Amino acid sequence: MYSAIYTLGTKMTVHSSKVLGCALGTVMWNSLPKRRKLAIDSIQRHLGVSHNEAAVIAKKSFMHNCRSFLEIFIVPQVDKKFIEECIIEGSENALDAFVAIDGPVIATTAHMGAWEVMAGLLGEIGSVGREAQPLVVVRTNKNENLNKLIFKLRGARGASVLSHRNAVFGVLRSLKKKGIAAFLVDHNTKRKEAMFTDFLGETAAVNSGPAFLALRGKAIVLPTFLVRNEQGGYTFIVERPLNTEELEGTREEKLQQITRFYTDAVERVIRRYPEQWFWMHNRWKTQPKPGDFILPRNDNEA
Repeated sequence: MYSAIYTLGTKMTVHSSKVLGCALGTVMWNSLPKRRKLAIDSIQRHLGVSHNEAAVIAKKSFMHNCRSFLEIFIVPQVDKKFIEECIIEGSENALDAFVAIDGPVIATTAHMGAWEVMAGLLGEIGSVGREAQPLVVVRTNKNENLNKLIFKLRGARGASVLSHRNAVFGVLRSLKKKGIAAFLVDHNTKRKEAMFTDFLGETAAVNSGPAFLALRGKAIVLPTFLVRNEQGGYTFIVERPLNTEELEGTREEKLQQITRFYTDAVERVIRRYPEQWFWMHNRWKTQPKPGDFILPRNDNEA
């Protein structure tokens, strides 16, 4: 069955993923009232907009996220021709800047826009001039066969897909060879993995694992995002890098600076494209207990 899904799914186009995604998003919007309310309330609380404005953003978010689900089938198509025809640069020479970074890289991104297509883009350009294959670190699905299908699709353009549960040594080996490892850093996380800090105006548990690996691997932290644009394609955004070897302070202070750095980057892109983020996720579920350290935000960055 999963083989048939793979074969049929890879016939997906950017246009058909938009049409089907919007249709599926509309169905979910009308059939999942609890998720709908969660998204509206979250948008209203964290963006400071009216209930009606939040509802408009939330409905678009449902559609965008269903498109994200379907775009995993587009990953095998992300070759040089696809990049030339479907991806524009959100900042000057973004693609060249991404490839040109000399040294190990921790690329951080979010459940924002076409984040599944990012795996294909990373596989296509992430090994240029490097000794190591690019890595994509993700959470695994409990269904083993479905998980194999997802890993196969995400790795179809050459990226190696790793489960976050056993990624540490693989990532560090790659960083030693000036490799690139990509992480989603915007989801809720368990207390033992978390650093608590402000995110969109409310304390959230942020995964500090990428910060630890970046510091340990002496890597450059590079926030990158792929959002959908009005032309029907995608816009590749590369923010300014953070060189972890230039940080000052104790080990813990450096981890805090890195975690705050990529959290700020995610917040900025959400505020620019709020309808493309995964608002139906209970991002603020894990909360600190009395006595837990809460990392202050850097108001100059967000």
